[in-house]
Amino acid sequence: MQAKITNIRFFLIAAITVTLLAPFLPGCSNKQEQHRDIVERYVAAPVKNDDITRLNEQLFSAAQMNVDPSDYVLGAGDLLQITVFEADNLNTTVRVSSRGHVTLPLLGQIRVKGLTAREAEIKIENLFRSKYIKNPHVSVFVEEHFSQRVTLVGQFKNPGTYDYVSKQRLLDVMALAGGLSDKAGRTVQVRRREDIPGKPNVFVVDLDRLVEEGRTELNIEINGGDVIFVPKAGNFFVDGAVRRPGSYPIRNKMILREALTAAGGIAPYALKDSFVLIRYFKDTGRKALELENNPENREMKIQDRDIIVVKSSTWGKLVHGTGINIGIPGFGFGYRDPEWRY
Repeated sequence: MQAKITNIRFFLIAAITVTLLAPFLPGCSNKQEQHRDIVERYVAAPVKNDDITRLNEQLFSAAQMNVDPSDYVLGAGDLLQITVFEADNLNTTVRVSSRGHVTLPLLGQIRVKGLTAREAEIKIENLFRSKYIKNPHVSVFVEEHFSQRVTLVGQFKNPGTYDYVSKQRLLDVMALAGGLSDKAGRTVQVRRREDIPGKPNVFVVDLDRLVEEGRTELNIEINGGDVIFVPKAGNFFVDGAVRRPGSYPIRNKMILREALTAAGGIAPYALKDSFVLIRYFKDTGRKALELENNPENREMKIQDRDIIVVKSSTWGKLVHGTGINIGIPGFGFGYRDPEWRY
């Protein structure tokens, strides 16, 4: 008798809940109208790549933004202002020759290519000390950085060519360009200007392994003249009855099954038999395709700008969102949209 009363109470609660939630649940409009609403909703929705945002935050936290100009490596074409504090008549402004030399008063031709600014100061001080000045103090200031530049191309926020004023590592140089754009891939290609026999002149670095796994050996030292390229990665968006809705990069010819896994998998209140794929077509724009939830469709290849909407089951949301307490002498219940739980 008690079990029968409990069942009656449960169905009564369910009926009342459905009545209360009816204005908020999907109506009985046809599929074409539903698809039109879905497309309009997502075309207008801004898509933010949270993965790239987190990666940039980690990139800037790992980068050493303060550089020491004395670490700048001198090369052909650099314009140097050389000051000898003990003798104003020895001060000069000179450009490094194509062979890496500068010509200074009293000292003549001196090779400075490959030295840092600080190393060049010490070398010039020693030469003056050996013949002319007892305790010289020399300053080398680089007025024009010509030889040591790095070029960042591809998916950076501010791609371009930058003066390379001191020895830095990959993450430091990437920070110069403001970090990655929202469409950036997860690999970085570094191409060396000089081809040294026995050494590679192209390096490919996996950013996930470097930044997220902490593989610091991949944070390679960058040389002047290096070209750093970040390719574009396609992005897809997952929404609806999944555990982690959001925007994700396409990796290695990703298929639909993998895309759903990236979003944490299908939520327990999802409509199990179908979902909607909104795909961009060059001629017609975005179009909503309703796909059956079968193994064949789950192997479908994901394309750039795809939006996957996993539909919710009305009954599933009701069951997972309704809390019921039965006791003596009475009972109570409440409802919370389960999509807010994930």
